[in-house]
Amino acid sequence: MRKGVMRPGHVQIRVLDMEEAVAHYRDLLGLIEAGQDEQGRVYFKGWTEVDKFSVVLREADSAGMDFMAFKVVDDATLSKLKQELEAFGGLNVVEIEAGELAGCGRRVRFTAPTGHVFELYADKEQNDRYGIGSHNPEAWPRDLKGMKATRFDHCLLYGDDLDGTFKLFNEVLGFDLAEQVLTPDGERIAQFLSVSMKAHDVAFIKHAEKGKFHHASFYLDTWQDVLMAADLISMTDTSLDIGPTRHGLTQGQTIYFFDPSGNRNEVFAGGGYRYQDHPVITWDAQELGKAIFYHDRQLNERFLSVLT
Repeated sequence: MRKGVMRPGHVQIRVLDMEEAVAHYRDLLGLIEAGQDEQGRVYFKGWTEVDKFSVVLREADSAGMDFMAFKVVDDATLSKLKQELEAFGGLNVVEIEAGELAGCGRRVRFTAPTGHVFELYADKEQNDRYGIGSHNPEAWPRDLKGMKATRFDHCLLYGDDLDGTFKLFNEVLGFDLAEQVLTPDGERIAQFLSVSMKAHDVAFIKHAEKGKFHHASFYLDTWQDVLMAADLISMTDTSLDIGPTRHGLTQGQTIYFFDPSGNRNEVFAGGGYRYQDHPVITWDAQELGKAIFYHDRQLNERFLSVLT
């Protein structure tokens, strides 16, 4: 947290049918519905999260990600980072007034060199952990639904300018390179960036087209929970991408599936951890199959090519 960026804060996802999407994210993923605003956007959070929301759904004509946001330590840091983003150049930095997202303070929005839109914010209403609070809390709420997702964890994004985006995230925002995939000639084609002790908080894959969305990921407690998620995917005839399996990259135990609009979701458990003195973990591009799907050791074309 050397530049004051703490963690992922929220993601806004475009969906084609709000009723179907709400049922998916609330009843299957098990997120907690946290309200609706005047624009018709619907808000959700994982049950362990203290902020009012971490996922926003917006009905639109095309699926995908509108933006991903990170929380910073205070308003002074937000102002300082806005100046640094403007000095970096070419990021189309704008300020969004407080309240445009319900319960969220002012946000600083910018577009990374990969074409993805990001935001920073310092203030958001908090309503504590769902069902248990923070005073003599029970282990978990008894009325959770579906997969019982605990939190929004990260996004994986596809775009062209990985070098420029790493420079931005590293020098301005204080993210470190945790893992990477390199071609034989040394080109970085995947980068997993962390601003915390997690294996990654956001990741990027080299892709010719800017601004593409691969998945939003949600954390579960155990491998058994991932297996139960697989059962629920079958019980509900939800479109499965791949899994349950394990990643070599980040070491997470995982399953991927699609929401009714075609946006990919991941739920995962476990995963590695990272301190600032840890060396960068490097995978060779020829080992990409094992890096992504550690058990099968083979690439899944749909996993690589289906984007929103």
